[in-house]
Amino acid sequence: MLVLSRKKGEEIIINGNIYINILDIKKDHIKIGISAPINVSVHRREVYELIKDMNIASAELSTEDIHNLLGKKSKETR
Repeated sequence: MLVLSRKKGEEIIINGNIYINILDIKKDHIKIGISAPINVSVHRREVYELIKDMNIASAELSTEDIHNLLGKKSKETR
């Protein structure tokens, strides 16, 4: 892990196209701004973990489960 010190108003640049700007610093709270290309996903960790878990759960659904979620009858129950 790379650890950097930055002051309010300073930036960190990642890969030449992702900019992290330190907007505000208070006691134990830091406000940052992130500028990244549209094809780069930027999420808080807890949101990323939720998305990952939901994707795994949806991949495990059967065709019948999907039909039930959509309110349609599957071929087997017609």
